[in-house]
Amino acid sequence: MRKFLLLLFLALGSAPASSQATHTFTTNNGAFQLDGKPFRIIGAELHPARIPREYWRHRIQMAKAMGCNTISSYVFWNDLEPVEGQFDFRTERRDMAAFIRLCAEENMWVLIRPGPYVCAEWDLGGLPPWLLADPGIKLRCMNPRYMEAVERYIAAFAKEIVPLQVTHGGPILMVQVENEYGSYGNDRSYMEALRDQWKQHGINVPFYTADGPTHYMLEAGSLPGAVVGLDSGSDAGDFKVGAKHADGMPVFSSETYPGWLTHWGEKWQRPDTAALAKQVRFLLENGHSWCFYVLHGGTNFGFTAGANAGSPTQFHPDVTSYDYDAPIDEQGRPTAKYFMLRKLIAAHSKNKLPAIPKPIPTITIPPIPMQRYTDLWQHLPAPVHASQPLPFEMLGQNQGLVLYRTTLIGHKSGTLTITEPHDLALVYLNGTFIDTVFRDGGNWTVDLPKTDVAEPVLDILVEGMGHINYGPYIIDRKGITERVLLNGMTLMEWDMYRLPFDAAYLNGITATTTPPAATGNFFKGTFTLKKTGDTFLDLSGYGKGMAYINGHALGRYWHIGPQQRLYCPASWLKQGVNELVVFDLLGRNSADVQGYEGME
Repeated sequence: MRKFLLLLFLALGSAPASSQATHTFTTNNGAFQLDGKPFRIIGAELHPARIPREYWRHRIQMAKAMGCNTISSYVFWNDLEPVEGQFDFRTERRDMAAFIRLCAEENMWVLIRPGPYVCAEWDLGGLPPWLLADPGIKLRCMNPRYMEAVERYIAAFAKEIVPLQVTHGGPILMVQVENEYGSYGNDRSYMEALRDQWKQHGINVPFYTADGPTHYMLEAGSLPGAVVGLDSGSDAGDFKVGAKHADGMPVFSSETYPGWLTHWGEKWQRPDTAALAKQVRFLLENGHSWCFYVLHGGTNFGFTAGANAGSPTQFHPDVTSYDYDAPIDEQGRPTAKYFMLRKLIAAHSKNKLPAIPKPIPTITIPPIPMQRYTDLWQHLPAPVHASQPLPFEMLGQNQGLVLYRTTLIGHKSGTLTITEPHDLALVYLNGTFIDTVFRDGGNWTVDLPKTDVAEPVLDILVEGMGHINYGPYIIDRKGITERVLLNGMTLMEWDMYRLPFDAAYLNGITATTTPPAATGNFFKGTFTLKKTGDTFLDLSGYGKGMAYINGHALGRYWHIGPQQRLYCPASWLKQGVNELVVFDLLGRNSADVQGYEGME
């Protein structure tokens, strides 16, 4: 059987044996070879952190059935080291080693993309927000504080993947160094240092880089002796540009895009399918290797979604769904795009493709009556005091909300300016809601009305909506990042209440008998299931906030859309009684929540 697998034709390539027999994967003469035979990578990008763990194998099998022979995957450093110095490689969806072993069991090869920076529309591009607690930090360069943390991460994660390299009998063929660095910077010593660190800690498979197919990006982002990945390689011109920087190494399309990302307030992105078919046909007919980014996106559960910004005053946060208009949708079902690609790949293969796995069952849930049971204002922790506002990260908090409170002395009404609100600020005077300030656009002023209160209390409640994950503005601290002015006067002496909305905080939320607040209310509902299945919970009756099912963070919702339903996997539900908690930042009224079989 092994001999047969090793002789598979180029289109599908060889498959990893389940034993510990080692293999040779080489990049000689500008071409990939596996055990001395030509090998073409047909890759499928999957992110286990975005996929319920019990569905990992299903998604791998879906990729294989479409004609892919390789799984490529980003690794999210901030998910593995959420607290500085405390690594977690096992709980929930973090066990990358287990995911890679599943790939091997399904006879799929693996490309690992461990960053430390990855972008991926993931919070801070995978970098830990706790790095931003250092006021002098510089990212993605030879900054000593940054590199100290990077080296600790590489040393820890390398232990997870060294035994899984092809040279040790595992499925890992290549490891990517950084990600699209030529779009960001030109510190070649930094790129060399990263590769040296991986090699020092036992990585001995080939390395590759990934950059846009332009000369300046490839000059700044590629590495001598590393395979050149193109994001994306769409035509002969792209590969010609890549070859000029490859120095004899192979060139492949490291990200071929079948879909695209969506921000809050936009329409769902639906890229042209005909253009995708043309690109894939070109790759197939010209013998190129490539990876689909993404074949299946999954979900930005909890607070993991990132954001984009093209200028200092722009801010475009990503939606919770990472469906990406990918060939395999958020719930794991094949789309028309999937069947088109499967047909194309099959036409260029001498081997029959596996059957498509059965779909994961879905259920509907009748309307769940929700009741308001308390509000944020009844559950404020002890404050941290400082003369000037501090951003989240300097308060030891990565996500959630922070309430900033001060007493007005001198000016007590007029033009209030927040510099800068990251990302959505709600302004209150003496407990009365005044207005909201959204970071995008740079209009950060509010008119404070006159008050008869001798010592008015100003509250500014700030929600962080995902750290910027791409471009020059990734040093993106949350909360109030500089100061607050009232008619030009700098307001001093602030109490700051940390509201991380993590498990510990939520466990402390109990019912109160107070009337609903104008904003910041918690709602709860219970429902009984006889059977479980995947579902999509409709939050269109609420304004903006987060939802939790049986303690699991589903993610953010926002009435501006386009997303109104949050994906809920079957494993987060249970037969019998289930509990749904909704925190609504903007509203005070409850609304029923219903479960549907799809996003739309």
